Amino acid sequence: MKKKRIMKVTMCIAIICMMITMLTLPCFAAEDDPLQVINNLSDFMFGLVRAVGMIMLGFAVVQIGLSLKSHDPSQRANGFLTLAGGVIITFAKEILAIITG
Repeated sequence: MKKKRIMKVTMCIAIICMMITMLTLPCFAAEDDPLQVINNLSDFMFGLVRAVGMIMLGFAVVQIGLSLKSHDPSQRANGFLTLAGGVIITFAKEILAIITG
């Protein structure tokens, strides 16, 4: 029993070490232009914000569906507010581009 447990732990550690070494990605530095670095960071951050917005949209659709099934008006209102917030967060970059011109 103890040998099996030690073997499992050893195999898990070996697999984790192998995944860490095999799944590393090289990090390429940007060109000499410092503005390009800022633009890359901005694109990365807006990508993260878009992902959070998409998750909120999915959650809002589930929440609205559950509220329609249970006939709960307060949950339905929260679902629509979450849906509106998710749309705003998902399209934040485009909204800022429209506002700034």
